[in-house]
Amino acid sequence: MNKPKNLFELFFTFFKIGLFTFGGGYAMIGVIENIFVEQKKWLTDDQMANIAVIAESTPGPIAINSATYIGNSLAGFMGALCSTLGVVLPSFIIIFIISLGFDAVIAYPVVANAFKGIKVGVSLLILDAGVNMALKAKKTTFSKVVIISSCLLMLCINAFMLKISSIVLMLLAGSVALGMYFLKENRRNKK
Repeated sequence: MNKPKNLFELFFTFFKIGLFTFGGGYAMIGVIENIFVEQKKWLTDDQMANIAVIAESTPGPIAINSATYIGNSLAGFMGALCSTLGVVLPSFIIIFIISLGFDAVIAYPVVANAFKGIKVGVSLLILDAGVNMALKAKKTTFSKVVIISSCLLMLCINAFMLKISSIVLMLLAGSVALGMYFLKENRRNKK
């Protein structure tokens, strides 16, 4: 596993990710994985999977949480600071510039259609990240049951237009994971 040469390399890597990735944190996960695991080999597949889980379950935007966690893992506090600034600055600069003349620009049909195309692209980036993580995940009976159950639950909620709070779903998922953890620990203690 390699390490970044300096803090600027870490900052600039996240700056490029923040500048060229549309769709927020979920769209960035696939890009972050590609750059940090495949290209630069700064992280392993297991580390990236853990980072994605921790970043998603920690309050706040997943892109910032991922950048902070990765930066801290690779270069300590200063790495976390540089990574976080790198991923945040492009969005801040772009949104500031757009806000200066958004109403005038969005009136052009070309711009409105470009935003529609970006929505499709973002959906594909999110799907790609999910598929890649699922393919690299350890295949256990429990993980297969969780994936199938989650998909079925999502389909039922959408098909029947149920109003279920995402907080309730996260608490339910956390309870199941905690229960499985205690079952495994109980089995280990008995052996």
